[in-house]
Amino acid sequence: MWVIYDAYNDIAAANLINEIGDIDRFSNAAKLSRYAGISPVSYSSGKTDLQFANERGNRRLNGILFKIAVTLCNTGGKHKRLTNPIFYDYYKKKISEGKTSKQAFKCVQRRLVNIIFSMMKNKTEYQNPPTKKLDV
Repeated sequence: MWVIYDAYNDIAAANLINEIGDIDRFSNAAKLSRYAGISPVSYSSGKTDLQFANERGNRRLNGILFKIAVTLCNTGGKHKRLTNPIFYDYYKKKISEGKTSKQAFKCVQRRLVNIIFSMMKNKTEYQNPPTKKLDV
C-alpha cells in the first residue's frame, strides 16, 4: 500500500486506516485534511486576514502524516539515497518558493492526504506518477 516497502509502512498504513475510519465520512480530500489538522485556520476581521497552523483536528493522524512526510523527504544512509525522489523534489520546490521547512512539510502532508483520500475512496494501490522523458 505504501511507497516505501518495510515493516514500518504496514504499521503506518494500519494506523492511518484506524484514525481515518470510514472514508465515506469525508466528501473530499479538503475535509479529510481539515479533520487531520493540516489545513490552515483563517482569522479575518475587516481588512485583516490571518492564517495560522491548525492546532485542532486529529493530532494522532496529523502525527502519522508528519512522520510519513519526513520519511518520504529523507536523504538517509551513508550514500545519501533519496527515499522518494518525487516527494523530495516537491519538498525542495516548496523550500525554493520561500517556505520554511515546517511549511514545506505541511505541503507534503497535504499532498499525502490527497493521495490517501483517492486511494481509500477508489480502493486502489499507490502508483508512482509517470516520469517525464527528456528529449535529447
